[in-house]
Amino acid sequence: EVQLVESGGGLVQAGGSLRLSCAASGFTFDDYAIGWFRQAPGKERKRVSCISSDGSTYYADSVKGRFTISTDNAKNTVYLQMNSLKPDDTAIYYCAPDRQYYCSGYSDYYGQGTQVTVSS
Repeated sequence: EVQLVESGGGLVQAGGSLRLSCAASGFTFDDYAIGWFRQAPGKERKRVSCISSDGSTYYADSVKGRFTISTDNAKNTVYLQMNSLKPDDTAIYYCAPDRQYYCSGYSDYYGQGTQVTVSS
């Protein structure tokens, strides 16, 4: 059974930083890309970032230069370092393993999410 447990969200002022973590289990972590998605109130869930099994990364234009994705394969954990946060970054953040070893953008499993709120 795939399990994904996100943590690290919270309330932060604009310009601040947060580091999200996602502990994964139930699949071979090294064999799949894994990504972060977010969903703001009233909006669709969108992919924010992804890291492939070979370390290649993807970032949405809205977060390039501010967010950094990384993994610790020994801990089956993916991180999202978020700097220079903006109110528009407010959303529930989810991690999700990709269907492929590369970042295809398709995922079937999501965690429960962690709330990020950025105040102006």
